[in-house]
Amino acid sequence: MPLEFTAIYASLLALLMIVLSTRVSVMRAKTDIPILHGDNIALAERIRQHANFTENVPMALILMGIVELSGADALWLNAIGATLLFSRIIHPFGVNADNNYRVARGMGALLTTVSVLISVVFILLNAF
Repeated sequence: MPLEFTAIYASLLALLMIVLSTRVSVMRAKTDIPILHGDNIALAERIRQHANFTENVPMALILMGIVELSGADALWLNAIGATLLFSRIIHPFGVNADNNYRVARGMGALLTTVSVLISVVFILLNAF
């Protein structure tokens, strides 16, 4: 059974990951800072935006794939995938030193957790 829904959301999230990592690479080239952030706050923000994505998205997609393999219908899968995608789009806007958009960070983190919890609940309910 192919993972059609997970594949679609994973592909969209991969595009977002490319954007986030490219932003780090471009700033590294502009600032000539090859490693760490060299006390450049803007570079540190971009590094954390990308790092937070890579810290959270893989497990969420693994769980989503398990949900899909368990036979979940489109409603469950779109709830998980759309929530995760939206959360990951808004989260980087809130990762900045001046905290102007901290609501975006909080909502992004909360909705990422919600998408993971939807998967966990589905898996546990169907395990017994």
